[in-house]
Amino acid sequence: MAAALAVPLPACAAPAVFGWFDYKGSDPSDRVPAKPGDYRNPILHGFYPDPSVTRAGRDFYLVNSTFAWFPGIPVWKSRDLVHWTQIGNAIDRPGQLDFKRLGLSRGVFAPAISWHAGTFYIVNTCVDCGGNFLVTAKNPAGPWSDPVWLPALEGGIDPSLFFDDDGSAWMVNNGPPPGQPLYEGHRAIWVQRFDPKSNKTFGPRTMLVNGGVDLSKKPVWIEGPHILRKGDYYYLTCAEGGTAEGHSQVVFRSRRPDGPFVPFAGNPILTQRDLSRGRPIPITSAGHAQLVDTPDGRWWATFLATRPYSGDFYNTGRETFLLPVTWQDGWPRITGPEEPIPYARPAPHLPPGPAPVPTSGGFAVRDDFRGPALPVYWMQMRNPRTRWWRLTGGTLSIQGRPVRLGDNANPSFLARRQQHMDATATTELRTCPAADGEEAGLAALQNDDFWYLLAVARSGGSTKLVLKRRAGPGEPAGGALVAETPFRCGGPVRLRVEAKGPAYSFSYAGADGVWRTLGAPQDGTMLSTKTAGGFVGAVFGLYDYAPR
Repeated sequence: MAAALAVPLPACAAPAVFGWFDYKGSDPSDRVPAKPGDYRNPILHGFYPDPSVTRAGRDFYLVNSTFAWFPGIPVWKSRDLVHWTQIGNAIDRPGQLDFKRLGLSRGVFAPAISWHAGTFYIVNTCVDCGGNFLVTAKNPAGPWSDPVWLPALEGGIDPSLFFDDDGSAWMVNNGPPPGQPLYEGHRAIWVQRFDPKSNKTFGPRTMLVNGGVDLSKKPVWIEGPHILRKGDYYYLTCAEGGTAEGHSQVVFRSRRPDGPFVPFAGNPILTQRDLSRGRPIPITSAGHAQLVDTPDGRWWATFLATRPYSGDFYNTGRETFLLPVTWQDGWPRITGPEEPIPYARPAPHLPPGPAPVPTSGGFAVRDDFRGPALPVYWMQMRNPRTRWWRLTGGTLSIQGRPVRLGDNANPSFLARRQQHMDATATTELRTCPAADGEEAGLAALQNDDFWYLLAVARSGGSTKLVLKRRAGPGEPAGGALVAETPFRCGGPVRLRVEAKGPAYSFSYAGADGVWRTLGAPQDGTMLSTKTAGGFVGAVFGLYDYAPR
């Protein structure tokens, strides 16, 4: 997380001090056999949806959606398409975009990254916070520019840039169809020329696809378009069918970037909707793919999919997967009909690169808060207006403010993603709330309306360890009490949340080091997309609240 807003913490209640944070996780799919030289899907575990990938020389770069989390749009680098290092965030200054009090599943949707003539471009839509925009950088690690707005794309989403071999540039995006939509989910794909000198679109806007592959079948939510060139053809790939279990990827081709485009008779080229829901450890909802070529002329695709622990319940959000692309008779394919996405398969023939923080398979990560800034994968809800946290001597201090987890604002809450079905987050906390209402601790959260909090809190003139939850907008913004136990201030206390698929357990340990569970195992399905809605995944994070 960028060290923005470097101002002193406000003078009020004593901040909560966290000594470290441990995360570890595993999945049932870890038991799927893998041969030497194989990689494992997903390549980015946890809430990393809508992957867009590009190549600059021998390096690959990838970005994801983050919606109303800040910093936004993680930027990744890889040499082999398997091992990824997050090198920054494209939206890392509070002044770039304003997420206001938006729901966590609003904000930045489906960024698309491209590279041309030494400049990196990300085009994106800030839903309910400005519209379509462009940011650029010479160094993909940042800094990225302030947004350049694209008013000609008003009413559309999912813009993507294509640079042709002659240097001409084209902006393709999802937009409303001509006239009135014929049905719910009826959208179209449009293209327009783009001038990289002025960063503006120009000329006529041309509709490339109306509705989807076959308008007579009323296809829904054609979106996420990308154009690529291979040989004499231009290929337009799009997501179709919505982002749930009906998700898919389809392809069209043309002799010109502005069409006319003809659909592939074998569409979709990627889906899992034709497989039985009852299959073991399923991968579902696959789509939103982008194709990229390697220096040796092979092709691969990154895309999103989900891993439910039961039915359509998953807490890890939509994740980033990788598969090779095969070409036959001039058309690409990622999966064949009724072909399941594999959890393990041979890796690309590319030199492996470093990955200092693991992103795939079972792993553990410890954050000891000793660096000058938080690791780039830590996030907060919406833009900060003041600096309410500080790293000092190997600790993280968070200043409590009168902003609750359920206030649709920017609470004093720093979080990292839950990346596995079976996951554990543990921290060490020093705090002694002095006034009724103060609380600090460890939260498992999907959005403002659905979360659990294990905290040291003060109420009725006494200090307690409490387990609270908010199971929907009908419950208090500060949560409802689930369980409590007396607590005496003094040394540090350790807090832990443990997820086992749909069950979440909360425990604590004092000076004697003995772990004790607070409350019964809790229903984790309320942190799933199926229950909580939206497009984000669950996170674990550190929180402090003071009512004044």
